[in-house]
Amino acid sequence: MNQFNISVLRLDIFVLSKEYILLFDSNIIFPVLLYVYVTTIVIQLIYFWMIFSRFAFYKTKKPSGNYPPVSVVICAKNEYHNLKKNLPLVLNQDYPDFEVVVVNDASDDETVFLLEDFEREYESIKVVNITQDLNFFPGKKFALSLGIKSARNEHLLLTDADCIPAGSSWIKKMAGNFDSKNEVVLGYGKYNKEKGFLNSIIRYETVMTAVQYFSYALIGITYMGVGRNLAYKKSLFMKHKGFISHYNIDSGDDDLFINKAAKKGNTQIEIDPDSFTMSDAKKTFREWWTQKRRHLSAGRYYKFKHKFLLGLYSFSLILVLTLLVILLSFQQYIIIVLVLFGIRLLSKLVIFKKSADRLNEKKLLLFSPLIELFLLGIFPIMALMNLVFKRNKWK
Repeated sequence: MNQFNISVLRLDIFVLSKEYILLFDSNIIFPVLLYVYVTTIVIQLIYFWMIFSRFAFYKTKKPSGNYPPVSVVICAKNEYHNLKKNLPLVLNQDYPDFEVVVVNDASDDETVFLLEDFEREYESIKVVNITQDLNFFPGKKFALSLGIKSARNEHLLLTDADCIPAGSSWIKKMAGNFDSKNEVVLGYGKYNKEKGFLNSIIRYETVMTAVQYFSYALIGITYMGVGRNLAYKKSLFMKHKGFISHYNIDSGDDDLFINKAAKKGNTQIEIDPDSFTMSDAKKTFREWWTQKRRHLSAGRYYKFKHKFLLGLYSFSLILVLTLLVILLSFQQYIIIVLVLFGIRLLSKLVIFKKSADRLNEKKLLLFSPLIELFLLGIFPIMALMNLVFKRNKWK
């Protein structure tokens, strides 16, 4: 066989190999990828229309009319300015019987003198001063535990020093959900709307987090609450020995406790606008990054079923977006691929719009797909960093 024939033979083999690969791609790989794509789209739709829709279309219940004595607990570390501005709005709530327990966690500003002034002016305030930093563990759980144990009432309502109630009936709206069965009340901690894309990111993420924990609570799978607006019974706290099972973790005074103590039948949500608390969002990306890393660090300690449900939603979304790009590159069934993604996108927008309206969150819908992509890329990085670097103490 001469050299020309050998070259022709090699060319034939190359062409056949290429045709075989193309045949393999189109006849095997594409159908498999399309099947996985359809499956993940269905999974996403199940989340939207079987879980998240429970909150989006939730019909609020009338308050029981039962208003038990309440202890509002606030921890403060160097929060002089926030306390001066926000604490009077808590102390002047329209509620028949309540106290406000403020734990001054070894502050080195003028907090102690400010609280003394409040004590002279208001009978309903109780101040717990921690004069030395005896907290050998990160976070505010030590201070919060002291505040809860110092509370005289069975029904507790927690918030932060940088939060204000949306109205004078905040305690009434939250506490009105307590009865012999309900031991936990989940509220919404709203961030004030300001200019800038970072503010939109923070508010969008806050809405989506609320959609998830409210929705899961409504189907009897409560997994978290937010410490900016959370209520539960003191006896429940004592029954589960407070934060002792996760005391060495700097976050989780809200979500990890609820993850452990809440169960089907003992939790109620409250989304009346007067029940919200409001606070300013972080002003810089660095501050927000640090805050979110702290919040995300607790997720690894959730119960397995909660981690599975939350993880499956995120993983299926990543898979949908990845397969969308790959399938479009095949240039086959493009209309079907795009229609399926459009159904998913439309479902997301409908659920998000209804949910945002319920939470009085405005002007987030337009940029929500872009923000979703941003968070989908950045949260795994935060989670990885939490595994590598330890967090600092609460400041």
